[in-house]
Amino acid sequence: MGISIRSTTSLQRLAALPLAAALASLSACYVVPLEARHAHPVAVPAQVSVAPPAPVTFPVRLYPTNALASRYGMVSATVTNDLHGKGVFSTHINGEAFTGEATRKADSQRNGLANGAGNRGSYLSCTYSMNSSSQGTGQCRLSDGAEFSMHMGN
Repeated sequence: MGISIRSTTSLQRLAALPLAAALASLSACYVVPLEARHAHPVAVPAQVSVAPPAPVTFPVRLYPTNALASRYGMVSATVTNDLHGKGVFSTHINGEAFTGEATRKADSQRNGLANGAGNRGSYLSCTYSMNSSSQGTGQCRLSDGAEFSMHMGN
């Protein structure tokens, strides 16, 4: 018994039905207007990305105000302000590296404290007041009793 060409085509169609059903289940449905008068533009809001402000680094100069500090001379330091009321304070005095924190007082936008611990066990404590967003003055005391006048900014 031979199979005719017509019955072979029918068998191929039957075999293709599961494949067609699988493809149909994966397809998506789109509604496209046939006439332009039915089309309505849709406004898509633009996404705006705002980068947080970058930290600002201020130069700091410590000038000796007593005999103990005069042996160190003028000392350069830096404060990197994160613009959220805190910053990193660092300096080198007599070969010792000091690193610490500068923080504004909770009840003030101008006044703050800066402290640094030295890598040889000394410490430096400062109080300051900002005259503007980028300049300020203060006083610092080293753990050996040396005292400095602090000037922040350019």
